[in-house]
Amino acid sequence: MNEKLGIVVSDFNADITHLMAKIAEEHASFLGAKVIKTSRVPGAFDMPLAIKRLLENKEINGVVTLGAVIEGDTDHDSIVAQNAARKMADLSLQFDKPVTLGVTGPKITHAGAVDRIDEYAKRSVESCLKMIRRA
Repeated sequence: MNEKLGIVVSDFNADITHLMAKIAEEHASFLGAKVIKTSRVPGAFDMPLAIKRLLENKEINGVVTLGAVIEGDTDHDSIVAQNAARKMADLSLQFDKPVTLGVTGPKITHAGAVDRIDEYAKRSVESCLKMIRRA
């Protein structure tokens, strides 16, 4: 099966997330999948609408999300990450297609997010493909 993926990438912390997107696209190709649409959004909180639009596309088998929610001085990072993750799970169930969580945080430092660029990008693609192939 030649799985077709959509990717949603947060532009916030672009020094991290744009590299994650490049790695994810290369890894998808390496694993035999094709990324047919990449959507960029301002931040992780903004991902659900873009995810929904990709899931509505009958050609797309699953969606990979990539972002970095860096710890700040308030609980904002927790609010953003928890709400984005909850909606991602809801959309996955609503459309019966995998939406994988490649968003680091909350409570992660910038350095910690940089250290996890490769891991989160690849793992999110791998998880999406495993879910598609096992369905």
